[in-house]
Amino acid sequence: MENTPTEKEKDCQSVWDECLEIIRSQIEDQTYFTWFEPIVPYQLNDKVLIIQVPSKFFYEYLEENFVGLLRQAIDFSIGPEGRLEYSIKLEKEDNSQSYLANLTQQKETKNGQSHQNGVKKQLNGNTHTSPSRDLYELEQREFHTKLNNNYIFENFIEGDCNRLARSAGLAVAQKPGVTSFNPLMLYGGVGLGKTHLVQAIGNYINVYSGGKKVIYVSADKFTNQFIEALKNNKLEVFNHFYLHIDVLMIDDVQFLSGKERTQEIFFHIFNHLHQSGKQIIMTSDRSPIELKGLEERLLSRFKWGLTADLKQPDLETRMAIIHKKLQDENQTDLPEDVVEYLAHSIDSNVRELEGALVSLIAQASLNQSAIDMKLAKQTVQKIVQSVESKELGIDEIQKCVSEYFGLSVDDLKAKTRKKEIVTARQIAMYFAKEYTGFSLKSIGYHFGGRDHSTVIHAIQTVNDYMMEKRELKLYIDDINRQLLQ
Repeated sequence: MENTPTEKEKDCQSVWDECLEIIRSQIEDQTYFTWFEPIVPYQLNDKVLIIQVPSKFFYEYLEENFVGLLRQAIDFSIGPEGRLEYSIKLEKEDNSQSYLANLTQQKETKNGQSHQNGVKKQLNGNTHTSPSRDLYELEQREFHTKLNNNYIFENFIEGDCNRLARSAGLAVAQKPGVTSFNPLMLYGGVGLGKTHLVQAIGNYINVYSGGKKVIYVSADKFTNQFIEALKNNKLEVFNHFYLHIDVLMIDDVQFLSGKERTQEIFFHIFNHLHQSGKQIIMTSDRSPIELKGLEERLLSRFKWGLTADLKQPDLETRMAIIHKKLQDENQTDLPEDVVEYLAHSIDSNVRELEGALVSLIAQASLNQSAIDMKLAKQTVQKIVQSVESKELGIDEIQKCVSEYFGLSVDDLKAKTRKKEIVTARQIAMYFAKEYTGFSLKSIGYHFGGRDHSTVIHAIQTVNDYMMEKRELKLYIDDINRQLLQ
């Protein structure tokens, strides 16, 4: 017959389970599995929870690194009067040793009065007032942030387009709040890696600067949290949370525009954290000087540290991104001409480039076929059409122009200097620049690997012809109508 747990053992387990909820929400999974999963709840005597740990070293490590977190957990589950003790099972002896956890509760006194909320906790050498249960609940519901573990420095491809931003980000990650890059402002267009870089900083700090409270939040979410705090009379809890952060990362700060009260609270939080030597990192879709609807005093603080931009990646960087993504997806059989084609075809957005590659791999897997240029072109055409407002791709333009002049698409890409083919090629290049948004270098690639200077000459020639040759102007207008049908 199995032993039935006593009522006290049941209570002991449930109390520890509540503690683990708090603990797990604030540390990385690897840390949790290493230092907290082996712990066994042993006994609950009134307000004293006894936990069993594997060794004295284990106990000493917990006391040195997680005493503040354990205090929070005990406060939440048992209350401020709760205490924690360790029981260490000795393998070679039929007994155990017990140690009182260093969670001694000290009551603050003022004018002889005792304050029940004056519980202290020791965390990284600093003394803070322990938050109330309201804060714990609010953290669980609103403030808990889990960074994407895939966003790390190792898979952030460096190029001329982002070298300063990456170098500054790594410096901040290694010494948060210590460098002159505080605040660090990263800006750039959609899909260029701002979020990846910011979360890489946070993940690095979590791994190498354990114990620091790192929060990643979008400007929209920050605003919504503030509104909820006002509505529910929890502004003190909101302030307490943000004023005790070690690293604040706020994404898309441009969305604070026009929100005067949110800017006011952020201004005070910013000042407090900066003066306390805490690290602030922000992202935006534009430089601080271009931000509208933000208070001047806030904008001036954005410029205190370092502002670094992320530009569109060049061809070599785009190809490196593709190769890294292939490595991550365990794909090694992609032909190099397909890699180059993808890099040339999607040149403005890293996110779209990676999306096209994933889509290409998925299509090949679904059709049980090898990845070749034909499949790559079909995939890219769908991606380009979905993001371009005019829904025109280079392949479509080449097909339309070549059919109009009674030629083949291969003729447009050939090395021949026949006048009628050269004219058709120049017109096709003109429309490619007009409708696709591809770079000159990418357009040249799609016309037989020609240099960007050839594309410039073609566009200028067509513009001149439209001014000088009425017949050619009619051709171009006719082709234009067909393209827009």
